[in-house]
Amino acid sequence: MNAETAAKPVIVGVDGSEYSSAALRYAGKLAARLGTRLEVITCVGMPVYLVTSRLEGADRQFTARLEDAAERLVEDALGRAFPGERPENVDVSVKFGPPAKVLVDESRRAQMLVVGRHGEGGLLKQSMGSVTKACAAHSACPVLLVGPEADAV
Repeated sequence: MNAETAAKPVIVGVDGSEYSSAALRYAGKLAARLGTRLEVITCVGMPVYLVTSRLEGADRQFTARLEDAAERLVEDALGRAFPGERPENVDVSVKFGPPAKVLVDESRRAQMLVVGRHGEGGLLKQSMGSVTKACAAHSACPVLLVGPEADAV
């Protein structure tokens, strides 16, 4: 691994689902083994017109509350994924926008993108959710798809 690759993070998308918790555990172990940062991203997927209409004046409280809720979701996921001790070098960020687009955009600066096979909206008969499919098809870096059984890494 060269210095440029080592400087790039392992990015994991988290939505609070059991699949994303497994992906978070796996990504944490992978980042530690690669000697790089783990970046946890959660997305508030709101239509653009709603976001822009809410950014005026006092309505910013609306987006701040959404961001707070998303941060709590990630903290809960981190607690479930790493019940003992949280790994070192973990960055958490909340992004506004469609999750697939955000994660694909973020993949441009990642060493690897890790996502759960399904998210909160996944249908049980499908092998992958729509965000997972978009990430697998359009990511600028390798993508690791994780199912809930991936705990034995």
